[in-house]
Order: sequence, then C-alpha cells, then structure tokens
Amino acid sequence: MKLNKLAIAAACLLSAATVMADKKATDTTPAEDLKLYRDYFQKRFPGVSMNEFGNGVYAIDKVSRDSWVAIEDFPPYEPMMEAGETMWNTPFANGKTYGSCFGDDPAQRKNYPYWDSKRKMVITLPLAINECREANGEKPLKYKKGAIADLLAYMAYESRGQQITVEIPDDPDALAAYNEGKSFYFARRGQLNFSCAGCHMESSGMHVRTDILSPELGHTSNWPVYRSKWGELGTLHRRFTGCNKQVRAKPFKAQGREYRNLEFFLSHMNNGIEFNGPSARK
Repeated sequence: MKLNKLAIAAACLLSAATVMADKKATDTTPAEDLKLYRDYFQKRFPGVSMNEFGNGVYAIDKVSRDSWVAIEDFPPYEPMMEAGETMWNTPFANGKTYGSCFGDDPAQRKNYPYWDSKRKMVITLPLAINECREANGEKPLKYKKGAIADLLAYMAYESRGQQITVEIPDDPDALAAYNEGKSFYFARRGQLNFSCAGCHMESSGMHVRTDILSPELGHTSNWPVYRSKWGELGTLHRRFTGCNKQVRAKPFKAQGREYRNLEFFLSHMNNGIEFNGPSARK
C-alpha cells in the first residue's frame, strides 16, 4: 500500500493532508482518491450521510444549522435567482438566447466541469456561459460576482437534485489536469503556509476564532453562494480567490487554468452528492 493511501486509512492517528502533500499526485488514481477521500470524511464525521455533506458546516454543527434553516425560509439570494431567470430568457442582440448553446433546459450543472479532449482543458459552467455570450456577439461577464452569479444561481436552482458525476478520462492530459488540481489542494502557500487540505480536511470541524472549518466533501455542490460577509452572491472561484488571500498568497485568475483544475479535482471528490445551490452561508 502506498504511503499516501496508508495515511488516509489511518486518518485518526496521522495527518493525511501532511503526508499526501509530501507525495506525488500520481501515486494514486482518481478512483482510489475518491474512495480514500470519502472514507476519510465518513470516519471523521460518523453519522453524516454523503449527501448531507453538501450543506457544508451545517451538516456537522446543529447551532449553525438552525440559524441557516431559518435563513433559507426566506433566502436572500431569491431576487438574484429571479434576475438570472430573466437573463436566461432574454434574447441576445442577434435574437438567440442561452438556450442556443445549452439547449432549452437551464439545468446544466450535471454536465460541468468536464474535460474537453479537443481543446485539452477543463471546461466549467461559468467559462461555457461566457463562451456562449462571445459566440453570440455579447461581451463576457466578470467571473466572481454580479450578472454571472445571478445566471448561475438560476441554473443551479433548476439543477437541484442532480448528482455530481465528474469523470476523469483515461487520457494523459486529463489526468495531468486532475493531478495539478490535486497538487494545488495539498500544497502549502502564502505567508501563513496553509493548504486547502490543512483547513478543510485535516482541521475540518475545528474552530478558527468563532468560525467552524467546514469539511471539503460537498464544497462544489452549493454554488453560487450568498455570503452574509459579502452581502451578495459570489462564485466558487471568488471563494478560491478569498481563500488564497486569507493565507496571504497571491490569488490566481478566476477561471484560469489553476482554479479550473482545482475545481475538476474537487468536483470528482464530490461525486454522488446532489447539487443544492444556490445557498446561503455566513
């Protein structure tokens, strides 16, 4: 058994994140990673169902969950979701709509992200939205908030109940992109020398001041998110940017290769969990 596999299997005794960070990303296959990853979180949080992990910290903390349930009775993202529906149905200047790119069904979350073998790159839903706009003579939207978050909120709502099913093709380039995302997740960075895994795997469930660190399992299921801290909707890559800044690391470009490959890896680790966006968070 390879060392990084053994580390996760012995997660209660050893820091899997630390050990895996010291090993090559290619030591395990995506299928092996998925099993080990699920086992780690299910052992760390016994009694939490796979699908419940899609609710983030609210899956593991009752006090936080009660407040969240009350907020979801009157979701703050509802007006943005309605604006997104209007966007979906409003024709471009050429008379076409988003349906010309995605078909008539806005419930597209199950199809993204995916590996495009011809272009040799990961395609995410926000990237596809902007490529649709540009193909129809429209200007691309900014990726972190605003109109694109509104449209994503509507598409996410229509996609609720679909499961994350991200396949990693048996293709050297696809595996390279996946492993780059995996390496990013376990790499320490910034002046604080933290990794994604350090917070959301190794320290998941622990407190940082008044906040509880959420388990990463399920993290890609609930976007876009209305954060009280932001006072608005934001995208997954906006959150990636914020995490990098919090550890005092220079963030990468939203929808650049680094963050798309990270999303590719994390989404594969979340396979089987239902999409439940948009959602509200602290």
